[in-house]
Amino acid sequence: MYTISSTPDSIIKELAKRHKALRKQLKLSQAELAERAGVSLGSLKRFETTAQISLESLLKLANLLNRLSDFDDVFKPKEDKEELKRLFTT
Repeated sequence: MYTISSTPDSIIKELAKRHKALRKQLKLSQAELAERAGVSLGSLKRFETTAQISLESLLKLANLLNRLSDFDDVFKPKEDKEELKRLFTT
């Protein structure tokens, strides 16, 4: 299936790909990273091969890699700029 917009599947696959590249760039083995992050080795291997991981484990990995702040804007309410314009123009 070809699509221009992102899908949940495409996003998680890209996250897994980026994670693996970052782990390798840092010269960390899967076992070392899993132990340091408090994630099972099986979970880490599954993430890197099938892109399946629990949110808790993903956040633990992000925390260890100093990337937890990347999640700060997830589900944050967006400002309605049109509503703000209406408030100041009427």
